Amino acid sequence: MWGFFPLYFKLLQNVPAIEILGNRIVWSFFFLAGIISLRKDWKRMRQSALKPRTLLIYTISACLLAVNWLIYVWGVNAGFVVETSLGYFINPLLNVVLGVVFLHERLRLMQWAPVGLATLGVIYLTVNYGQLPWIALALAFSFGMYGLVKKTAPLGSLHGLTLETGILFTPATLYLLLAANRSTTGGHTPLTLLLLVGIGVVTAVPLLMFGVAARSIDLSLLGILQYVAPTCQVLLGVLVFGEPFTSVRLVGFSLIWAALIFFWVEGALHQRKVVHAASTP
Repeated sequence: MWGFFPLYFKLLQNVPAIEILGNRIVWSFFFLAGIISLRKDWKRMRQSALKPRTLLIYTISACLLAVNWLIYVWGVNAGFVVETSLGYFINPLLNVVLGVVFLHERLRLMQWAPVGLATLGVIYLTVNYGQLPWIALALAFSFGMYGLVKKTAPLGSLHGLTLETGILFTPATLYLLLAANRSTTGGHTPLTLLLLVGIGVVTAVPLLMFGVAARSIDLSLLGILQYVAPTCQVLLGVLVFGEPFTSVRLVGFSLIWAALIFFWVEGALHQRKVVHAASTP
């Protein structure tokens, strides 16, 4: 789902990135609050969420999420889809490092080979980019730290994301009201308004899935699997939006894709070995 986000945000290209951010927060909160209401789950959420430590953790994660959303939307609509994809290629590598350093996760010896190969690809792309790819780096670090916080956060996926958007709801609403009062263009078209409202569902559903995954599997494995989304994004950037894809980018991205294939094959072989050992008397 994340891999195809550029298609949606390009339809909102004439809307300022910070206004899109405000709408993502507000309508995501309404969508999530509706789910909790249908489940009659507000009492349980208040009991678990309204604790100082929990509020602090989710305030940090909410701020990281807001920064990531803003930079991503701006990058896509400014014509940097390929560079935003580079950010999400770097992010899984950062997740692996964070998992090993902070959560004491362990990689098998053969798992270090694809990590090293992917790192080489990212370094190659960065060095040959000609300048510091700040969009890619900002996206990688903001979402990498968000993933780390979500891994250690106490709430479930639905309650956690609702709390995050709830924390950001008031400032986002105030900004949107202020922007509406300052508008001199007569407002948005009905289609644009519909897309801005729909952004809540588009945003919340994959994030809920990510929240479940982050709590269910190792952060290092989660990181490697996240190469799928930026691969889709770079293909969209080149094939649909016509962004350049030079020979330098081809070499760097090929190293990363080879690393992903290596990691998947190694994991499949290891799992087969584990199953065989368990079934052997």
